[in-house]
Amino acid sequence: MLKVLVFLPVVGAVLLAVLPVRRALPLWQVAMAFSLASLGYSLWLASRFDPAGAAIQMFESRAWNVRLGSYFALGVDGISLAMVLLTALLSLIAVLVSRRMEEGARLYFMLVLLLESAMFGVFTARDWSLFYVFWEATLLPLFFLIDRLGGPNRQRAALNFFLYTLGGSVFMLVALLFLYDAAPGHSFAMADMAEGGRGLPLNTQLLIFAGLFIGFGVKMPVFPLHGWLPLAHVEAPSPVSILLSGVLLKMGAYGLIRAAETLPAALLATQDWLAILAFISLLYGGILAWRQQDLKAMVAYSSISHMGIVLLGIATLNVTGLTGAVVQMVAHGLTAGTLFLIVGLLYQRTHSRNLADYGSLLGKAPRFAFFTAFGLLAAIGLPGSAGFIAELHVLLAGYTHWGAWVLLLGVALLVGAAYSLRVIGRLCLKGKPMDLPDMTRTETVCGGLLAASILILGLWPAPLLALIAGSVGRVAGLFGE
Repeated sequence: MLKVLVFLPVVGAVLLAVLPVRRALPLWQVAMAFSLASLGYSLWLASRFDPAGAAIQMFESRAWNVRLGSYFALGVDGISLAMVLLTALLSLIAVLVSRRMEEGARLYFMLVLLLESAMFGVFTARDWSLFYVFWEATLLPLFFLIDRLGGPNRQRAALNFFLYTLGGSVFMLVALLFLYDAAPGHSFAMADMAEGGRGLPLNTQLLIFAGLFIGFGVKMPVFPLHGWLPLAHVEAPSPVSILLSGVLLKMGAYGLIRAAETLPAALLATQDWLAILAFISLLYGGILAWRQQDLKAMVAYSSISHMGIVLLGIATLNVTGLTGAVVQMVAHGLTAGTLFLIVGLLYQRTHSRNLADYGSLLGKAPRFAFFTAFGLLAAIGLPGSAGFIAELHVLLAGYTHWGAWVLLLGVALLVGAAYSLRVIGRLCLKGKPMDLPDMTRTETVCGGLLAASILILGLWPAPLLALIAGSVGRVAGLFGE
């Protein structure tokens, strides 16, 4: 069943490559059909998933290279299924909002579908060698999406992103080879490598975890491994920024959770250091976002701060904190997707991302004003939004471990509120009314889907919490929580 999910977008990309049409609209319609099919299939898989059942469900495995102990093994637990649903939804939004794409439409939609396939592969792989292949496979579509279809500094941004991510992947690969050597029977299967990793001495676990953390930390990104993020976001096409911030950053956090299952002693030993890095990322990202005039750069730096909440939740190593981390991964994907959607649409109309160039949108473009205010308030975790549920879990879990130090999380949230309210005031309330076309029906549908998802998860989080509860409990059980 999962092979269908992983390769369905690839079929769409192949069809786009051979379709004998020149106009962009039929290409968009094909991409939409496969994105909708992927989302529908993901929802069907979620309906068949039993949160109280086996740890890994829908498991399928075929020998890939028997001599190396490598298998094409796919399976999902609650955490990976939540990420699959997020990937499917944001990929659909990215395609839907690209309806007016004209130049390079065939290449663009092919690359977006290939990227979706690779992301599905990362979240469903149950073999570390397969995980690594899909992890690297996300690089090529993103590189060409930025390099061919990005802004004025696209080539520098694409190369910067490629080298940062590839450099981190080298450390991850070396760490995986060490784990492979320790695994019973020399296998890349995640279960076998976890069994071997847990039996390693602490110093060896720490060395392997350092390599994995560099690879995953670059993708999250964690301070000081974040250098590629602002430039890549600013230069990437806005629909690509939705995927880059909404899904690609979550791959790093997801990998870190899998590393925690594999090297529990290393996580316990570095727990406080991870929390320190999380607090630094929280404050650093928030302060830099506060100082930005470029709207896209502001959202990019805010992502560093929000992913710091995810890292803090993982660092608690208990059920409440890990639950908050996973919910924050989903919540940030939705809120960052909303903000990049709005900023991209504003840029299409004004060709400016500078906050000083904007006036009040409320009179002439009320839908823009509403979704701008909604996205920014959801990003700071206003009660009723999905981010509030996540931050509350992380705050409670962090307080049990680090006490008053968790007040730094409150400071970071206040900084986030400061720049959010500044932008809301500028774009919605103050200044001369700005005359620009409001959001179209298609664009409003995109914003509405994201806003509805944020509200539903904020007001009724029970289905998501139930989906991930068993998987989070198994991870936390390794640390006696």
